[in-house]
Amino acid sequence: MTLTFLFLCLTGLGVFSFLFGRRRIRTLSAGVDIKQHSRDNYHGTFVAMCAMLLPLMVLFAWSGLSPLLIDAMLEDFLRRQSPDLSVGEMGVLIAKVKAYFAGSLPEAFADDLIRDATDYFAALVSNSTGARAFVVLLLGGCGAAIGLRMLAVRFTARPAVERIFEVIMIIASAIAILTTIGIVLSLIFETLRFFDQVPVMEFLFGLSWSPQIAIREDQVGGSGSFGAIPLFAGTLMITFIAMLVAVPIGLMSAVYLSEYANPKLRGIAKPGIEILAGIPTVVYGFFAALTVAPFLRDSGAEIGLTLSSESALAAGLVMGIMIIPFISSLSDDVINAVPQTLRDGASALGATHSETIRQVVLPAALPGIVSAILLAISRAIGETMIVVMAAGVAANLTANPFESVTTVTVQVVMLLVGDQEFDSAKTLAAFALGLVLFVITLMLNVLALYVVNRFREQYD
Repeated sequence: MTLTFLFLCLTGLGVFSFLFGRRRIRTLSAGVDIKQHSRDNYHGTFVAMCAMLLPLMVLFAWSGLSPLLIDAMLEDFLRRQSPDLSVGEMGVLIAKVKAYFAGSLPEAFADDLIRDATDYFAALVSNSTGARAFVVLLLGGCGAAIGLRMLAVRFTARPAVERIFEVIMIIASAIAILTTIGIVLSLIFETLRFFDQVPVMEFLFGLSWSPQIAIREDQVGGSGSFGAIPLFAGTLMITFIAMLVAVPIGLMSAVYLSEYANPKLRGIAKPGIEILAGIPTVVYGFFAALTVAPFLRDSGAEIGLTLSSESALAAGLVMGIMIIPFISSLSDDVINAVPQTLRDGASALGATHSETIRQVVLPAALPGIVSAILLAISRAIGETMIVVMAAGVAANLTANPFESVTTVTVQVVMLLVGDQEFDSAKTLAAFALGLVLFVITLMLNVLALYVVNRFREQYD
């Protein structure tokens, strides 16, 4: 029984338990004068939860752990047949067995060992699948029976269901928090390992970035240089150019759609602007590399300017276009949330429409607008594909937007691409850059919360 079919069976059992539980409590309460404690739906939901929660947890745990156990048993089987295999040869042999089992390995490439191991592997998979289906359905049936047995006219089904939902939400919140903590701790631990090899001051204030580690002792230019200032400078330059494009256009479009546009035009223009947010960033990268960058280069040559084929200006302009929906949509929602009484009061005092927007509406919406801008900045700092395709990967320390630069995210990708030693300074540098990027975005989020909390009460 496949995982999907088993899940559908379990879902069907839950629906049946819900309907049967509702009918059961109606039958129990029909012939007595005692007032029913909870509604029928709560009793049905309680029985459905009894039938589904534990089996679902077992199903997901089994699906996650059984492949690991099967791989370990397969490796033990192969080790008994060929005890002299190295770790690499064992990995290749296991991959061949799985490929032969899936039918993607031709018969000509399979020997007797692979066939025997495939038969053993198929038996393990079949037994695991059958046992999983039996255990999950048995637990589901037993849970439904226990839930139905607990039903009574005065049974507190509603508090029980609410407690179960509360526990589920607590577990979901804990998973999110623990995931965040795990990410932060992994970044910190790997960054500390990096700083054991490269001084902190050299990383934070060094002016040269060339993370090439020597393969041989006599290799020239392979000592490695990990000064991250060029990366930070390139990131800030591209982000600044993007904000110069996105903030005025996004904010003015939000003001127009909120205060001037008629409902018909707004219904067309707002979804049209938000379509930009759904375009994949790789498409923006193609647009920047094939259209914007050549246009800027040719236009600059006509007026005597020398522009690189890969420039910060091209990446920043296209990134600004990509970020416009973030600022426009969020600012539009914030401006619409300003109470109409503020506008009416300004009009009563003789203010024009433009004066009302400039002196009343925008100050009242300032916390939300600032939050939208800071969110857009965080989005720009974390962008990768546009920079790779339009600005290049050269770590140049320059203030000239016409030259090629790179960003922190691009270098994180470059450091982790290919066959690298995980303990080398070159690979560990990606974690140090990731930690710095995490701290920067965290500071931006804290600043956005401060602005919102600082100015929100003035216009309640």
